[in-house]
Amino acid sequence: MSPEARREDLIRAALDLFGSRAPELVTVDDIIARAEVSRPLFYRYFSNLRELQVEALKTVTEGLIDGLAGLEEGPPETRLRAAVRGLIDVADHYRAGYVALLRSGSVIATSETDAAIDEVRNRAVELILGALGVSEPSPMLLLTLRCWTAVVEGALLSWLQERSVPREALDGWLVDQLTAMLATTERHEQSMGLVSGKDG
Repeated sequence: MSPEARREDLIRAALDLFGSRAPELVTVDDIIARAEVSRPLFYRYFSNLRELQVEALKTVTEGLIDGLAGLEEGPPETRLRAAVRGLIDVADHYRAGYVALLRSGSVIATSETDAAIDEVRNRAVELILGALGVSEPSPMLLLTLRCWTAVVEGALLSWLQERSVPREALDGWLVDQLTAMLATTERHEQSMGLVSGKDG
């Protein structure tokens, strides 16, 4: 196995373990047992456990961005529902890692992982603007979209921990909330004489 492949294997082992327990509860011994490698080999690729934890969580954020990128063709609602399903799939697959990334006060979260999460949020806003055909969003529209991404994150955190709502209902429910928020924003923008610029 090449050095790069071995390193990816260790990250994959950590992520597999994050699926069943919080990242801060996963030890080096757990990871080397899952990857079937020795402790010296682990330290050949990572100087400490913290470094592996951060790299593994960055993999989660990259997965979230990839999930957002999987847009379908069709009207905005169809495309947005596909993007939200992509987020749900990744968050569910890396359940404990996702919770660790977003949970307030997590001992795993760092300025680096915070920046990665911000990248996911910014990508989500760009995606929605693209689906809506808006090239020059008003400040109120941008505020609306950023608020909605916070709604999605909060909903996924609760859902991952409680499973109180059927998974198949999540994407439609979240997109319907966005539709309602956009309608409210448009009404307020019209009353204030503000208009977002659309492409074409």
